[in-house]
Amino acid sequence: MATIIGISGSLRQGSFNTALLRAAAEVAPAGTTLTTETLHGIPLYNADEESAQGLPAAVTRLKEAIVAADGLLLVTPEYNNGIPGVFKNAIDWLSRPSNDIGRVFGALPVAVIGASPGGFGTILSQAAWLPILRTLGTNAWAGGRLLVSRAGDVFSDGAMVDEAARRRLADFVAGFAAFAERNSRL
Repeated sequence: MATIIGISGSLRQGSFNTALLRAAAEVAPAGTTLTTETLHGIPLYNADEESAQGLPAAVTRLKEAIVAADGLLLVTPEYNNGIPGVFKNAIDWLSRPSNDIGRVFGALPVAVIGASPGGFGTILSQAAWLPILRTLGTNAWAGGRLLVSRAGDVFSDGAMVDEAARRRLADFVAGFAAFAERNSRL
C-alpha cells in the first residue's frame, strides 16, 4: 500500500499533536507505512544562511523522505487561531530552493489533522494550510476531516485513550492511505 510521512507541527515533548501522529501510525492499515518525522533541528529560515551554507542537514533529510513518500500527513497544532510558526518555518525551508518545489511537493497527496485542548479542534489552522498547500502544488485530500477537540480527555500520558477518537482516526488514515496510493506520483 502507501508510504506516508507524518510530521507533527509541535516541538513540545508532551504535544497532543505528536501523540496524535503516533496514534495515526499505530492505526495505519496493514500494508501502509506511516513514518513519523520531527521538526527538531530545523533552524529559523534565513536566506543569507541558505546562500552561504546551503540547506541544513535536517531539511535535506526531511525533503528526501517526503520525495520518496506516497503522501504527507501534516499534524497541526493551532496557536492564536493559526499555523504554528515553527511548522510554517519548516515548510518554508522545505520549499527551498524554489525550483525544487515541484520535486518535493508537486502533486503530492497531503492531508491535515490536528488536536487541541479547546472545543473547536484545529479548524482554523487546518483551513490556514489550504492556500499554502495550493501554492506548493500539492494534491490536498478533501475526502475526510479530523479535528480532535478537548485533547486532554482524548490522550493520557501520550497515548490515545478515547476509543471513538481512535476509530475516527483509523478511518481517516485508511481513507488518506488509499487516496495517497491511488494518486502517488512515484
